[in-house]
Amino acid sequence: MKRLVWVSAAMILLLSSAWGRTGNAQEEQAAAITADGRQLAIVIDDFGNNMTGTEEMFDLPVHITAAVMPFMRTTKQDAEQAHKKGHDVIVHMPMEPNQGKKEWLGPGAILTSMSDEEIRKRVQDAIRDVPHAIGMNNHMGSKVTADERVMRIVLSVVKENNMFFLDSRTTFKTVVPKIAAELGVPLLSNHVFLDDVYTMRHIAGQIGVLKKHLESNDVCVAIGHVGAPGKKTAAVLKEQIPQLKEKATFVRLSEMLAPSSEKEVIPNP
Repeated sequence: MKRLVWVSAAMILLLSSAWGRTGNAQEEQAAAITADGRQLAIVIDDFGNNMTGTEEMFDLPVHITAAVMPFMRTTKQDAEQAHKKGHDVIVHMPMEPNQGKKEWLGPGAILTSMSDEEIRKRVQDAIRDVPHAIGMNNHMGSKVTADERVMRIVLSVVKENNMFFLDSRTTFKTVVPKIAAELGVPLLSNHVFLDDVYTMRHIAGQIGVLKKHLESNDVCVAIGHVGAPGKKTAAVLKEQIPQLKEKATFVRLSEMLAPSSEKEVIPNP
């Protein structure tokens, strides 16, 4: 009698365990089917200066891409921490805008008035200053990314270092897709700015824009920031991650790479 009870109990445990595994597998399969092969890359700009929201971004339960500014007080610390957590690291290269204060650029910025040699040197120095960097995007840069001479030099150095470039799309006049295609530089483009207005309501609204984009596109690159909106952006992302996982798979930016010019989309307004 005791043996029968023991066998029955064992069978119940076995069936319960099998049901649990099946249930988990079904949940994972359902999530995969819902995502339907779509990819979402979250890029967070402005790491490197101990900015507000840095820890909150690094603590998000998904992979992000950390865009780290060179020559700042926590450049190396932030890049090392991002790499340790399994995130992609890219150089957040300061570039001259059409408007804006020069002090917003940070050290080592690229200006259209510079010689070819100075531009090349600054890009090379920036790449060397950011540990584990595998790519680059522009910090500001509406003037530079519309300048063919300057961007040909920048992208040439990017190619020499076997890196990719993310066009943040701060201007609709960007020449980056054209030059990247000419040089054969792997290129990705931003689709949605999450926090160009520093309010929870706006950031949540931009998540809606992101979701809408994924309804008709297989990939989406979204850019947020540490700094003034950092904690707000991190909080909205953390809250929305479960819903976003139903729309797409979170990936590092490098996992989204395709031949140059294949994924060029101007950001949503």
